[in-house]
Parts: sequence; structure tokens; C-alpha cells
Amino acid sequence: MQKNNNEEIKIDKTSENNPFKDTESEMLGEEEKQENDKVVADEKTEVDEVTKIKQDFENLNNQYLRLAADFDNYRKRQEQERESLIYYGKTEAFSKLLEVLDNFDRAEKSLKETEDINCVKEAFDVLHKQITDSFEKMGLSVIETVGKDFDPNLHEAVMQTPTNDYPDQTIIAELQKGYKLGDKVLRPSLVNVATN
Repeated sequence: MQKNNNEEIKIDKTSENNPFKDTESEMLGEEEKQENDKVVADEKTEVDEVTKIKQDFENLNNQYLRLAADFDNYRKRQEQERESLIYYGKTEAFSKLLEVLDNFDRAEKSLKETEDINCVKEAFDVLHKQITDSFEKMGLSVIETVGKDFDPNLHEAVMQTPTNDYPDQTIIAELQKGYKLGDKVLRPSLVNVATN
């Protein structure tokens, strides 16, 4: 209500006839609306981030599961290939040795009918050569010894003989042959080594 004569003018903000009432409430409504919009936007951003993190987790988890399955399949394939190679190796070895076994059977039959020692010796030499050749075809080789320098990787010294006839640490006698398969020593040679 307004008064004349230098009295203060008071505006009743609560009355229905107040023209400023709507403007003030609109201003308050705008501020609240902006704050609400900001809160909603922040919540939406957080929800989007959580959703993205969940998707990333699912993707990484799926990759891990696929890798684990691939590794398990790889391990099984490797085991299967290893068993296959072992079987193939045995097959090759036995097929080469079957010829030798056949010749042993023939020699046994002929020994029953032969009294000549030279025939027996010849049959033995043939069989020995055949089995040696079969082993060589499979990669087995004899370790050289007599006259060579002692090598602890290839030879096992079971005797030492003091002598000046040979250089020190030279092999002067082979007591048992040693064998290698490729570069791998299957059995070292038992040798007698010269010492000065």
C-alpha cells in the first residue's frame, strides 16, 4: 500500500496484486532450474562414466577369457604335437631296427645248421654293421676316444696311467664306448687317461 506525504512506500510482496511477485519468483525459479539442470547434468555425466567403466571392464574381461582359452588350446596342441613327435620317433626307430631283428632271426636259423665258425663270424659282422648303420641313420654317433684329449663333457675317466709315451690328459684306452645323439651325450665314454 502506498501513502502520500513523504511517508515510505511499502510494497506488499505477498499480496496477489503485487506486480513484482511473479518476477521475483521467476528469478528464483530460474536459479533453481539452472542448479537442477547442473545437478542433472553432473549425475548424467557420472552415469555415463560408470557405464563406460562397466563397458571397459566387460571388454577387458572378455579379452582375458579369450586369451585364457587360446592359451589353454595352445597348451593342448603343444602336448598333442609333442606326443605325436615322440610316437613318430619311436615308429621310425623301430621300423629301422625291424630289419636287424629279421636278420637275427635268419642268423639263428642258420646257426642251427652250420658248424663253420667263419660263417658265424661273417653273420655276426653283417648284423653288427647293419645295426650300427641303422643307429647312424637315426643320428646316433660313437664318441671318439683313443688319441684324443680328455673332455669331461664327452668322456669319463675311470683310470689314470702315469706314462711319458703320451701327452698329459690324452686318452690311451677306451673301456666302454660312448654315444651321442646329435649334440647330446647319451652315454659318456669310459676311458683310461695318460698322466705325466
